[in-house]
Amino acid sequence: MFSDIGALELVTLVVLAVLVFGPEKLPKVIQDVSRFIRKVREFSDSAKQDIRSELGPEFKDFEFEDLNPKTFLRKQLESNEDLKELKDLRGTFDFKKEMNEVADAVHGREATPAAAPAAVNGSPDLLKKQDKRDDQGAAERPPYDSDAT
Repeated sequence: MFSDIGALELVTLVVLAVLVFGPEKLPKVIQDVSRFIRKVREFSDSAKQDIRSELGPEFKDFEFEDLNPKTFLRKQLESNEDLKELKDLRGTFDFKKEMNEVADAVHGREATPAAAPAAVNGSPDLLKKQDKRDDQGAAERPPYDSDAT
């Protein structure tokens, strides 16, 4: 319940409680708060039991945590056999290779290992600008569109 409260916050709350309620009334306040939390939990558990009994025997193992969309989807995806096949298929797919082929097709290059750009740590630098040269060795300039500027 309070798993996200750190040590500093806990010390601050204790000091604040001592200042607000005083050392004489603090044990009584703690007892009242703990009794209230216990009653809320009992009420919640009895409400869950009532709902389960009203739903019938087919919902005997029903958990209210299953109503959380994340949990529901996770359970549905884990139980589906087709998704296991998709996970196996995904393991055979090489995303970097496919992206390099698409980049080569966009830039009009042949997808050969000799024409591939230099690789750094096994992956090509797709952001490095490749300048194209014509037969005389001059760099090819992109077309200029005066309406676009």
